[in-house]
Amino acid sequence: MDNLVRKGKLLEGAKYRYNFDRELYVNRHDRKVFSLEFVEDNDEESLRQKIAEENRGGWRFYFNAEPSPTIKQALQHELESLSA
Repeated sequence: MDNLVRKGKLLEGAKYRYNFDRELYVNRHDRKVFSLEFVEDNDEESLRQKIAEENRGGWRFYFNAEPSPTIKQALQHELESLSA
């Protein structure tokens, strides 16, 4: 099985849903977002560790390059409005 397919199944098993428009895996309950690029560039064990990290605050973004504050704010607004 393709490595990216295995990683996608790992995320989906942890209740992440893929957003095709944004190319992101999102878990609204855990308030975490993984970019497709981050998923592609990291191994399964790294993803497992990030999935398992406890999040006691706002949204956590896992991207190869830190998104700008403007992008983060736009994503947070979009994710919050979808959760309501």
